[in-house]
Amino acid sequence: MSAEPFHLAWFLNGFKVNSWRDQWSGVGGYDLWSPDFYIEFARSLERAGFDYLILEDSSFVPDAYQDSSEVYLKHAQMVPKFDPAVLAAMLSQFTTRLGIVTTLSTSEYQPYMLARQIATLDHMTRGRAGWNIVTGSSDRAAQNYGRDALPPHDERYAIAAEMVDVVTQLWHSWQPDAVVADRESGVFADYTKVHTVNFEGRYFKSRGPLNIPRPPQGRPVLVQAGASPKGRAFASQWADTIIGYNPIIEGMKEYRDSVRTMALSHGRKPDDVKVLFLVNPVLGSTDAEAEEIVRRERQESYDDPTLSLAMMGFATNIDFSKLELDVPVVEQASSLATNGHQSVLDGFIARAGNRTLREMMSGDNGAPQVVGTPETVAAKLDEMMQEIGGDGFLFSLEGMTRRHIAEVTDGLVPALQRRGLVRRTYTHEHFRDNLFEF
Repeated sequence: MSAEPFHLAWFLNGFKVNSWRDQWSGVGGYDLWSPDFYIEFARSLERAGFDYLILEDSSFVPDAYQDSSEVYLKHAQMVPKFDPAVLAAMLSQFTTRLGIVTTLSTSEYQPYMLARQIATLDHMTRGRAGWNIVTGSSDRAAQNYGRDALPPHDERYAIAAEMVDVVTQLWHSWQPDAVVADRESGVFADYTKVHTVNFEGRYFKSRGPLNIPRPPQGRPVLVQAGASPKGRAFASQWADTIIGYNPIIEGMKEYRDSVRTMALSHGRKPDDVKVLFLVNPVLGSTDAEAEEIVRRERQESYDDPTLSLAMMGFATNIDFSKLELDVPVVEQASSLATNGHQSVLDGFIARAGNRTLREMMSGDNGAPQVVGTPETVAAKLDEMMQEIGGDGFLFSLEGMTRRHIAEVTDGLVPALQRRGLVRRTYTHEHFRDNLFEF
């Protein structure tokens, strides 16, 4: 048994169409972008005691594969996507403890607008808002916002650091006791406790103050997924919780140890940075049934890797259709370069070994799969966490139907609870307090 419980969260790959051809997808598939589906989903996560839900986002129509949007639109792969901030506001009214994290790009928003939006959400949720800080990874998105291309990878992190700095200052532009609301004196807010920021940096400029009071959490929870050297440095300085991505246990442990050590160099305590690792639980009524699900899916990808190749193209901006399917990746690696998700590409090449591109596309290229019955998967997650050292897992499922959700919230989570590994009830009202409870 693990010495301490660990945290659970869910990484939702966009407010979009999910598993629209699955036999359990609901009425006509379109049900999967309706509010009802997501409200039920959020309530299920809260019932199961999840710390938070991340609403991932991107704001472009992909066309990396074969220089065309055909595959993406034909299969509803990462498009259409709706604005996660709108969904976050709606979900906040149907939950009371679940943290709700909205993805907003530092390449697409101005600091004042973003600070005001997240602060508003923190007030609407009574202290349960979070910001997933992304720097952008596609020139197509940049072109939708009036630029020809994104800045280089490392510069994007410099921009993000300045953005978080000014946003945090704007959140703190109202002192905690600035709102008096004294009817007898007729004073709503003490103007001496509301301050300008007068921020002027290399990339941004903002006078402040915000025109709404300080968020209930003071600083809404900051989430980040930095895996490159620049990304690790940024996440260890700013993030309260990190999206960890690594397919092997040793890599997970190395990553967590690394960012905790780096946090010390920024004057932070290592336990102030909660690293949750992406995993994809594949559940069945027997281990054999779950393993057969994986075998069938991998065989389908091996026979026709188009969708897997297109998804890699989405993440890296590389047209993988130009590579040879049955030639080892290492022999073609010299032609691969990206200004997109550098860590995704680097990890893909590192894991390939002597495997061909086709073989790689039929393996684990998303979150690592944990396969079996709820009890089997619970035992595996327990073993993994003991070796990693903490702090929890982010579930990211290939399938997103009510059935998939119930398998986790009503099957896997109770198995984890029976082992004393995850919470049964929330102790605090605020997202931040629950995140740092253990």
